[in-house]
Amino acid sequence: MTEPKTTWRFPRTFWTGNGAELCERAAYYGTFIALRTYLIRAVGLDDVQAGVVAGLFGGWIYLMPFFTGALADRMGFRNALMLAFALLTVGYGTLGFFHDLGMVIAGLVLVVIGGAFVKPVITGTVSKCSDEHNRARAFSIFYMVVNIGSFTGKTIVAPMRIQMGVETVPFFSAAAALVALILVALVYRPDDDNGAAQVRTFRETLQGMWMALSNLRFLSLILITAGFWAIQGQLYAAMPDYVLRMAGEAYKPEWYANINPLVVVLFVVLITQLVRSWKPEISILVAMCLIPFSALAMAGSAWIHGHVNVLGISLHPITLMMIIGIAIQGLAECFLSPKWLEFASLQAPKGKEGTYLGFAHMNSFFANIFGFVLSGFLLTKYCPEPSTLSEAVRQQHTLALAGQGPMPEVYAQAHYLWYAYAAVGLVSLAALGVYIGVTRRLDRRRALAV
Repeated sequence: MTEPKTTWRFPRTFWTGNGAELCERAAYYGTFIALRTYLIRAVGLDDVQAGVVAGLFGGWIYLMPFFTGALADRMGFRNALMLAFALLTVGYGTLGFFHDLGMVIAGLVLVVIGGAFVKPVITGTVSKCSDEHNRARAFSIFYMVVNIGSFTGKTIVAPMRIQMGVETVPFFSAAAALVALILVALVYRPDDDNGAAQVRTFRETLQGMWMALSNLRFLSLILITAGFWAIQGQLYAAMPDYVLRMAGEAYKPEWYANINPLVVVLFVVLITQLVRSWKPEISILVAMCLIPFSALAMAGSAWIHGHVNVLGISLHPITLMMIIGIAIQGLAECFLSPKWLEFASLQAPKGKEGTYLGFAHMNSFFANIFGFVLSGFLLTKYCPEPSTLSEAVRQQHTLALAGQGPMPEVYAQAHYLWYAYAAVGLVSLAALGVYIGVTRRLDRRRALAV
């Protein structure tokens, strides 16, 4: 009997779902990269308040999909996506039209709820539109689309922020969500009765979460690796405001952030092949060793005086060191991602691997809240918002950005915030080393006892 051949041909529902996913990712990353700046400039929050709001938003984006999968299954995929993109359109639109804190929080809540429906529905669509012979290809297309959406959104909003102000950025996201809503309404026709995925009820989700997070071994691993993602998350937390305050409004932190997915796309296959025979903890240790160097590289611009000529291009020191630091982050991610789920599954009791893997990305929930809140305090201390300073200091800051004088003394230690994140990376690395040593010893004792 001839085995079915793998193919790149998929039904229209698959491509429609991926088109909607591209729009959703462009909308999300377009606003997320500018969210802290928006909360400060348009809403009037200070650095710490903006960090708390943005951190809770980024954290809940990762938590809510655990609970919306069951609702999406009951509603049907098409109805769930229609609701999701309607909520996203209204939510982002609210951020664009209204700038008082109450309405902004309401808009962010709508975005969280809407986005929480998209991920389980689209991944479910990809799964249902493929089979065991072409599922790997289906998900490779899906992950490529996610990166294209992320890259596109951040690329488009940079000139919008510069030319029209950060308060206009959510309008792009609302438009992208509206395009996805129209696409789903006109074209998306899933067969919800054909092989629907088994999803947990709300009660089962809570039980599974409690089972996983009450396991000290698993929770420790989640919290340790949250340190890695807290540093990576500074692409959206400290980095944008740091660049604007230290280099100027014409610079594009949104484009710098795109270095990360670019490096991942270029190197993840090669590095995955390299580490295929490694023990998962070794690959993750390499990632944890690299991530502090990314923060140190970002701090390195403080030691470079004047623009740097690279291949005939004159680069601001912050531009150069951000590119280097973010590229290191991308390489670190290539070492961590292929082995993370394998390593997490090894921490689960026998027969509970699936439950534990379902909550393996809770590290991003903790990382967003910790990373954004910490960035608020660090920016306040080392790289404050210019509008909070005296008129004389603001004028000196403006002249310094134009190259007509030194930076005010208040910014002399701005790069220290990156030293703080290098310290987070080193603590996480040390904690992972201790974790591996302790768990290996416990496993050996358990094996001898048997």
